[in-house]
Amino acid sequence: MNHLNINRRKFIKGSTALMALTAFGAHGMEWMDRNEPYRVGLIGTGWYGKSDLFRLIQVAPVEVICLADPDKNLLDEAGVLVSKRQKSGKVPKKYNDYRQMLQENPLDIVLVGSPDHWHALHAIDAIKSGAHVYLQKPISVDVIEGESILAAARKYNKVVQIGTQRRSTPHLVDAKHKIVDAGLLGKVSHAEMCCYYHMRANGTSEVQPVPDFFDYEQWTGPAPMRPFDGLPHRRWWRTMMEYGNGITGDMCVHMFDAVRWTLGLGWPKKIYATGGIYVQKGGKSTIADTQTATFEYDELDCVWNHRSWGTPQDPEYPWAYKIYGDKGTLKASVMKYEFVPHGGGEIISQETLYEKEEYPEDLNEDGMELHAAPATRRQMLNFLEAIEKGGRPVADVEEGHISTASCILANMSMKLGRPLVYDPQKMVVVGDEEATQMLRRPYRDPYIHPEPTTI
Repeated sequence: MNHLNINRRKFIKGSTALMALTAFGAHGMEWMDRNEPYRVGLIGTGWYGKSDLFRLIQVAPVEVICLADPDKNLLDEAGVLVSKRQKSGKVPKKYNDYRQMLQENPLDIVLVGSPDHWHALHAIDAIKSGAHVYLQKPISVDVIEGESILAAARKYNKVVQIGTQRRSTPHLVDAKHKIVDAGLLGKVSHAEMCCYYHMRANGTSEVQPVPDFFDYEQWTGPAPMRPFDGLPHRRWWRTMMEYGNGITGDMCVHMFDAVRWTLGLGWPKKIYATGGIYVQKGGKSTIADTQTATFEYDELDCVWNHRSWGTPQDPEYPWAYKIYGDKGTLKASVMKYEFVPHGGGEIISQETLYEKEEYPEDLNEDGMELHAAPATRRQMLNFLEAIEKGGRPVADVEEGHISTASCILANMSMKLGRPLVYDPQKMVVVGDEEATQMLRRPYRDPYIHPEPTTI
């Protein structure tokens, strides 16, 4: 029995898992008939980079050829873990510089799990090297980076799937089909999205020497070079606007993308946001602790709220979206959904799918999000199906760009104090030269900002 059949059998052990899978179009995976494993490389061997890679290993025949990371300790740890996971038992080749990795290894797939400020260059270089790309969200830290990734994917005809896996979350797929597509909400004219997690690190660590196992220059890349005040992994870099887009770019991008997918929405007509550092004024964090953003469509406002302090508005839905129609309300999160019809009637609900029996190795994985693993496995399978059969994946780079860029524009609106209207054809903020200039962040020398017209 070959590795593909083992993985296929393993995946479809549970009928619930199979039904959820076929609901978004994998159709039993007949398309995955390969004689050779996919040659895979990973850029960024931290928490979510490894998590994505392990989910891919679980559902497809792959050989992880190489890994890249500027932290030698993370790199060595990942090498050992991958060797225990993949069929060959081989330790992948390890690289400090991802460019050398791409030059020396022909790859079918590259997974990008690096911090946000590197996403554009990592993705574009991987595409140019000939690989299809699974890119974590948000896809970029400025709008033109996103336009450039999209241009590269289209020019080189590569599949780029974004890690906005709410589109493959079984209970949310069910909610879209059974509630929204079935018309149970009626006319939808309001949506709310929120995150009330206390996730803003806001530390005060002192400047210190860079450890010999960590290449801080390589890690910083095109971002501003901050004084080194400890290893930036996990929460620390996310608390700095130098490297990402704050809580809106990190958490709203998921929920806004889910609302857009559920309702079939494209670019917002107008974006307006307010907020800032209102409460957590101590410490080094530069991201907003409070923000409200409105993404405006015809007769529909999608409103985002986050606070990294205080209590959630609805404790059962601390990170969630709620879609309001004249016939009822859909409340949804990564853990469950509920449809409450207006004026009484049957409440329809469903909780998240776990696959603990099908994938017992999930239970021992460090930092594992058990509720997210089934969604990521399905997101990976959808990615592979697009590679094998052609067409766009469910979280195609263009969809990821719209969701990411909208969150970036919300941050820009908050900073400028005025609404913004983005024209994706002309790649300008309409009637606002100052905002248009902010669509590109300055790159640190010698890095060159990508441009969609010169990919």
